[in-house]
Amino acid sequence: MYRCMLRSVCSGGRVCPALVPPPTQSPSWMLRNTTEERHHRLAEQCSVRCMSSAARRPRALHSAFPVLEQPLQSIHQHVYEANLRNSNACHKRYIELLEKARKGGGEKAIARHTQRNRKLLVRDRLRLLLDDEDFLELSPLAGLGLPYGDISSAGCLTGIGRINDLWCVFIAMDATVKGGTAYPITVKKQLRAQEIALQNRLPCVYLVDSGGAFLPLQSEIFPDKNQGGRTFYNEAIMSAMKIPQVSVVCGSCTAGGAYIPTMAEETVIVHRIGTIFLAGPPLVKAATGEEVTPEDLGGARLHAEVSGCVDHFAFDEKEAYDCARNIVSTLNFQLPEEEEEDEEKTRKRKAEEEPLYSSEELLGLAPECYNSSLDVKMVVGRLTDGSRFQEFKARYGTTLVTGFAKIHGNLVGIVANNGELSYQAALKGSHFVQLCDQRDVPLLFFQNTAPTAGLTLSTTQAEMNSNRLKAQGSMMSAVACASVPKITVVIGGCHGADSYAMCGSAFDPNFLFLWPNARVSMIAPGHAGSLLPLDSESEEEKKKEEDELNRRLMEESSAFFSSGRLWDDGVILPQDTRKVLGDCLDIIKQQQYQLSTEKRQSALLRI
Repeated sequence: MYRCMLRSVCSGGRVCPALVPPPTQSPSWMLRNTTEERHHRLAEQCSVRCMSSAARRPRALHSAFPVLEQPLQSIHQHVYEANLRNSNACHKRYIELLEKARKGGGEKAIARHTQRNRKLLVRDRLRLLLDDEDFLELSPLAGLGLPYGDISSAGCLTGIGRINDLWCVFIAMDATVKGGTAYPITVKKQLRAQEIALQNRLPCVYLVDSGGAFLPLQSEIFPDKNQGGRTFYNEAIMSAMKIPQVSVVCGSCTAGGAYIPTMAEETVIVHRIGTIFLAGPPLVKAATGEEVTPEDLGGARLHAEVSGCVDHFAFDEKEAYDCARNIVSTLNFQLPEEEEEDEEKTRKRKAEEEPLYSSEELLGLAPECYNSSLDVKMVVGRLTDGSRFQEFKARYGTTLVTGFAKIHGNLVGIVANNGELSYQAALKGSHFVQLCDQRDVPLLFFQNTAPTAGLTLSTTQAEMNSNRLKAQGSMMSAVACASVPKITVVIGGCHGADSYAMCGSAFDPNFLFLWPNARVSMIAPGHAGSLLPLDSESEEEKKKEEDELNRRLMEESSAFFSSGRLWDDGVILPQDTRKVLGDCLDIIKQQQYQLSTEKRQSALLRI
């Protein structure tokens, strides 16, 4: 809205901040510098909004991107049907694993948790904490199929949901799984959730109910840089960056778990359920011979009234989550006013268009193998608003598709594999990634890389591979150095060095998801022969070794194997991709509403 121009002058002849026009709003993922931030805040405080009917809000540039005409053709039918059969089988397996993960620690553990300990289940806790159940759960299949057994959901639920309309990361321990004991995969999942909070400047809420580390695997939990201690380091860094953190002690916080609530900015504890101590009553008795109750050693009254480790006392869990919601409402975020928000949503809905083609068709476009890939523009046309896409360098390096589109009204730059990442394609990708970085447009990668690297069988081939190698290195540098948000969806294969150029996990995308049919490995199953040396082994021995390697690749490259080890942020169904991407883009944009981003001094959390 236009600001009223008050005819007043500050002392010293300087113009009143009310007369200083607000700076152009930076992209949500970029922090405004100190001077701009100060002027913007003063202008907000001193200005008076005009109430005339001529008032306007900034709006996005009008776009008339061409429509992608990509219907299914009869020539595609046999490939489409083969992909569809594979997608249905993968979907069935996905549902089986998801149900297994959601059972937690099993019936006995659930009965002990709810009846004997009188505690709520982790999903019931989230229902009380979040505005609704429509949250983005991260890596729900993590912890399945590990060498040390199945750890359902890695022993904790992580995700992003709304609390008082504000997107927040949550990390909720599930004490029905091994009593809340932290395994290596548990720590890895917590660290990934904190990393997402850091990257996207999201408030973080911890629901702590933990028995500490699983000691038989202490060498994989305690000593290294990205293991247990990193959780507490991240808490300190997030506070210094003014990323809010709230903790609810709704169970035992033993050993290392005790530091999570004590390092959070505000902490709530539940009476007769929440406890905080480094060593519980059994260890106290073993060390000193003294018998003490958990409540006397580290209960809610002790920490609320004596030690001061917690800030809020709750008589039951419902009161605790109400308190946590109230704490979130004190955070220094200024969301759009309700009237404006409703108008904005209405205007945005009009601007948005559903794709011209059904999202269910994506099941038949998810490739069973690389040779079953159809034109990636068919995938793009079923995800973007109105199936519209402004292609960039359409006639050059056609094995990579690049261009601009909108998803739920958000402008994005799309980079999608449409074949091998050739020399020309990599140069094109480098140019487009740098262009999006220059314009502050988020990048969206659809990854389906070649199953194996090209062989060098001639001098000409060697020269081509060398040029491609240099071009791919340039694209990797462009992707790594791009400061805009990056979201990656593996729709087919994630193989070899090509996957790095397409913003694989090592290149720090804000979010990375897999379709159930996806394959993640150095080379694809069936191509192991290219890795074996050309020596004097007999054909029979070589064939046996190749078959064994292909068998392992088939097992270890599946999307569920990958997600079980937290190499990604979860498996999503193809037909849900558009919604997930829309949520991710909204989550990334939220940081523009935080007012307290300017760091003036180091954070002092507690005395």
